[in-house]
Amino acid sequence: MSFWNGLIQGHSMPNRNTLGGKVSLWWGRRQALRHRPYVLLGEDVKISPEARIHPRAGLITLGKGCSVAPGAVIQGNVEMGDNCSVQLNSMLIGYGTRENPSGRIQIGNNVRIAPNVQMIGGNHVIDRTDIPIAKQGLIHKPIIVEDDVWIAGRVVITCGVRIGTGSVIAAGAVVTKDVPAWSIVGGVPAKILRKRKPDEECNESE
Repeated sequence: MSFWNGLIQGHSMPNRNTLGGKVSLWWGRRQALRHRPYVLLGEDVKISPEARIHPRAGLITLGKGCSVAPGAVIQGNVEMGDNCSVQLNSMLIGYGTRENPSGRIQIGNNVRIAPNVQMIGGNHVIDRTDIPIAKQGLIHKPIIVEDDVWIAGRVVITCGVRIGTGSVIAAGAVVTKDVPAWSIVGGVPAKILRKRKPDEECNESE
């Protein structure tokens, strides 16, 4: 058991329920803010000291009321709205620079990201066979997650994908294409299982 896990009495998400929890949150926020002005935290952002927050050459913005669990990785160009949560061991890595955020991960408000989710705003180039893949570089494309989305455990969202408002991504899905608003998707590759709203209501709300 780590020092911090003992201090917060085994809770999976950071909180202020105990003195240990308050100390943990203070240290987690302090660690993240070492990287300012390239890490921006809104009011009441809760970060575990065991999360890995680093802007690399990009910019990280976490809106008010966000929570980041132990083992979560948020690096590079990542923008998150208000009241979002990133749970245990999830990985959000946005590529590009502050001047050219070509592989930025952009997340709306009230988004829930379960444990072991992976979002990476880049992918290996594999076009050539005469040189190793490791020497062909990366292609950067953004990932956009709109408001009120639930991304369940062990989901992979590939670069260049947009997840529409109100959608649910079932556990273990691999999302390689855009997801329309108010959809429930699952599978490998992910497909629409059903809609949370009739199509006419979806169109009215867009």
